[in-house]
Amino acid sequence: MQLICPVCGQELKQADRSFVCPNRHSFDMARQGYVNLLTVQQKHSLTPGDTREQVLSRRTFLEAGFYAPIADKLVETAKKYGVSGEILDIGCGEGWYSARLADALNLPLTGLDISKEAVRCAAAKYKAHRWLCATAAHIPAADGSAGLITSLFALTLPEEFRRVLAEDGLYFQVLAAEDHLLGLKGIIYDELHHKEKDTVPELPGFIRMESIPIRFSFTVEGEQIRNLFSMTPHVFRIGKAGAARLAKTEHLEDTASCMLNVFRRS
Repeated sequence: MQLICPVCGQELKQADRSFVCPNRHSFDMARQGYVNLLTVQQKHSLTPGDTREQVLSRRTFLEAGFYAPIADKLVETAKKYGVSGEILDIGCGEGWYSARLADALNLPLTGLDISKEAVRCAAAKYKAHRWLCATAAHIPAADGSAGLITSLFALTLPEEFRRVLAEDGLYFQVLAAEDHLLGLKGIIYDELHHKEKDTVPELPGFIRMESIPIRFSFTVEGEQIRNLFSMTPHVFRIGKAGAARLAKTEHLEDTASCMLNVFRRS
């Protein structure tokens, strides 16, 4: 995948452990193997994205296999559609999903996340792939360079995704359904409120080919309950009473529920 300079938009060329554009903007590869292409102007906070604690909690939970059905469905669907070219994972986190997808398909992978902690973690473990700290609002990749874009429980930016996607490329979007993790929510919130979610959206510039529900039950115990909680947006919303109930919970039976939407460019 051809990378472009986040400052001027010119092509980046690799020279040893640096990426340099014709205007001499230079970006060094970190010791762990990732490249930071997130400029100061693109940051909305000093350390945007997930914290190290959140990243490590997610890795511990995912590596235990609780969400394997989601990864398996991604692989199955990619093979069904004959995905080719390079995979670009937007909001890649610690890389668990996309590394498995790329390895199963034997395709090159570039993972992108605004969290430096996330891509640092991904690069340290999945060394065969490329990891970027960057913003999805300004993807540092050339037009039409991705054969497959994936966005799992992350933002969708249709115009920018369409720019980077190859003419015959696909976009896999995974969205949490309304009944996702009701068991966990029942612990951390005093009451549950009905909130409709559009899990089959229409995206400008794309045609939705298929929507595949993914729903399965799982059981977690002890520290894995806290790991599950830490990898969700609820970590920013929990109150004192909910935190107290969560701390006392040692056994949780819950259900993961999400939708895999398959899009192609229109």
